[in-house]
Amino acid sequence: MPAPRLRTAFVAACLVLAAPLGACGDKPSTAPRAPAVATSAANAGGMAALTTAAKKEGSLNTVALPRDWANYGAVIDGFEKKYGIKVIVEDPEGTSQDEINALKEHRGGGRAPDVIDVGGSFARSAARQDLLAPYEVAAYDEIPREQKDDRARWSNNYGGYISIGCDAKRVKTCPATFADLRKPEYKGKVALNGNPTESNSAFAAVYAAALANGGSFDDVQPGIDFFAELSKNGNFIPVESTPATIAKGQTPISIDWDFLNLGYADEFRENGTDVDWRTAIPFDGSFAQYYANGVNKDAPHPAAARLWQEYVFSPEGQNLRLGAYARPVLMDAMEKDGTLDKAAAEKLPTVEGTPTFPTEAQTEKARETVDRGWAAAVSS
Repeated sequence: MPAPRLRTAFVAACLVLAAPLGACGDKPSTAPRAPAVATSAANAGGMAALTTAAKKEGSLNTVALPRDWANYGAVIDGFEKKYGIKVIVEDPEGTSQDEINALKEHRGGGRAPDVIDVGGSFARSAARQDLLAPYEVAAYDEIPREQKDDRARWSNNYGGYISIGCDAKRVKTCPATFADLRKPEYKGKVALNGNPTESNSAFAAVYAAALANGGSFDDVQPGIDFFAELSKNGNFIPVESTPATIAKGQTPISIDWDFLNLGYADEFRENGTDVDWRTAIPFDGSFAQYYANGVNKDAPHPAAARLWQEYVFSPEGQNLRLGAYARPVLMDAMEKDGTLDKAAAEKLPTVEGTPTFPTEAQTEKARETVDRGWAAAVSS
């Protein structure tokens, strides 16, 4: 992942604890603004004032945050314990599109999500629709320029690489590349984590497949054609892969983020599930991406929404991501300022080369192509 600029230990210390008003330079230079329009903690009167307001609200609405996704279970538990604020998760198995839909469908109501965690293209879409509020977390300046909105409406928080997960107890030889997935021995075994027109992880898998088959950031069609071929020969099955479908043997091969596949392996071992889940990052279709966090412009709990952002971008929140194999967006800065969990970092799989990312225009073009062509190309 691209290296952020160095963040000082001074800033890191401010992130670890909710500093009292005026500490660590967070004393506002002007009169505090209401949380609903505050663009930073200092703008809201400082971390202590923001924390007090958030505790008074008492809860935080979220949607589509599974506990086994990027360590959200520990992130939610940590936030609740630290601040005494209840995190409500609606439709935990929902998609990025479901989150955007919830912002619009529940707008102005108490059920609306206060914050979102979505793929990059979905974050940009929400920003274009004026659904997100500008907000700069304490570490905003340390987030790489290409990993955040220039108006602070969203910032990437964690990411990973597309990988191929495989149950070695049900598959004699696990595939390591996209090319391998064409083999007849994988008939009825290959799945995605959702539909790529709605799920960012599935969309990323199509993008990775395109790169492995002569495509590029400007041309995702080879990825669609690849899955159309797998569908025609019976290798690809239109079953959304989850830990439950893996345990049942329904989806013995799953193309998904490396942090999810690696986490599933730990989960199966800890639970004694009869699955030998192995993960390979395909060299022929190396594709990395981050997930973005943002605040609902009309958040029912505006202070809690902003405090949540401070938490997930703090060293504590970022290290919790790392504990589940997700790469924190502030990883390089935390390594330099001494706040990185080095033991967890050492468990990350080695990936050759430096990742590159499609531009916003390339991503939007790819998404339009997938939205337009997926259903016709891949039988369900």
